[in-house]
Amino acid sequence: MNYELARHHMIQQQLRPCEVLGSSVVEVLYADHREHFVPAAHRALAFADIAIPLKEGAAMFSPKLEARILQSLALKSTDRVLEVGTGSGHMAALLAARSQAVWSVEIDPTLAEQARRNLAQAGVHNVHVEVGDGLAGLAVQAPFDVIVVSGGVTEIPAVLKEQLAVGGRLIAVVGAGPVMSLLRLTRIAPEALITDDLMETSVVMLQQPAKAQFSF
Repeated sequence: MNYELARHHMIQQQLRPCEVLGSSVVEVLYADHREHFVPAAHRALAFADIAIPLKEGAAMFSPKLEARILQSLALKSTDRVLEVGTGSGHMAALLAARSQAVWSVEIDPTLAEQARRNLAQAGVHNVHVEVGDGLAGLAVQAPFDVIVVSGGVTEIPAVLKEQLAVGGRLIAVVGAGPVMSLLRLTRIAPEALITDDLMETSVVMLQQPAKAQFSF
């Protein structure tokens, strides 16, 4: 398969029509090797307009959604980024290409280890993959300039909002069912957030910790 040609067609045929036009984003996507982060069984679909399954309950965002997120964040080289849900590591790699450093938290240890390998093989050195519940944030590294939730949630936890710096942007796919919303929250003051509804979409819900079982 000619991945370079597939990448070009993806950018021109999927992203341009949905107004992913920023030169910095397009530059990152041309330099990116998404195919290296896709499981071997699905590599021929690396640039298709679909979410790529990683395992039960986990999937990569579609190329179109990844690009819309990148464009909506307007990343700066000084940004410190938190990603909730590492998956294959691909979204973290895209974020790392335009920021200072990324801390990505993955609840599944197997996925976390695979993401570390993928990132190392891709030569991405400014991503730190942690195992844990990313919806609790990462207080030891907070505040963050950017927070990305790489999976669906029914609501954005207050603790994530609290770890967002003034001027920071938080992006998450929120809702349930077939139609969800890509939301961007921007902290414009210590006690003030504004919300933009960017687009309708649908994604796999983020994995969350199993509820504790009690016996009496």
